[in-house]
Amino acid sequence: MASPRTITIVALSVALGLFFVFMGTIKLTPRLSRDAYNEMKRAYKSYVRALPMLKKMGVSSILLRKSIGALEVACGIVMTLVPGRPKDVANFLLLLLVLAVLFFHQLVGDPLKRYAHALVFGILLTCRLLIARQPEEQPPEKRMLSVNGDEQPLLHEAAPEKGKVKVS
Repeated sequence: MASPRTITIVALSVALGLFFVFMGTIKLTPRLSRDAYNEMKRAYKSYVRALPMLKKMGVSSILLRKSIGALEVACGIVMTLVPGRPKDVANFLLLLLVLAVLFFHQLVGDPLKRYAHALVFGILLTCRLLIARQPEEQPPEKRMLSVNGDEQPLLHEAAPEKGKVKVS
């Protein structure tokens, strides 16, 4: 049976991956929702206006929106379908992307209700990454005790009795 840690990581990976595929697709095409697509276009125009440095570098609102959308779709697919280390890389990239989007929202002075979803999904990405990076804990009966270089299985892990000190 899968451990609760594994189930948590898989559930978060799939949910977050599908969310970012959906949001990235909205940034790329009006097919899912014309209103949401038009809102994204408007928002990215305000981001580029608020950061003249982007304009100087030749980054238009269209390029910024499509780049972020494509990165969200690609990382979302990896989070949903690809096993192993690539999930953590996609998770980290999406976390950086969410931080950038939060910066954009703050820069243009958007109210909290406009970027609350980014905040929540940033927290979820952080939780998934922290859970995934923790080492898998072995059950007590599988742990090994090293005595003079020889590893021997621990039969049980007794907690020190009250009032006694455990000496190693």
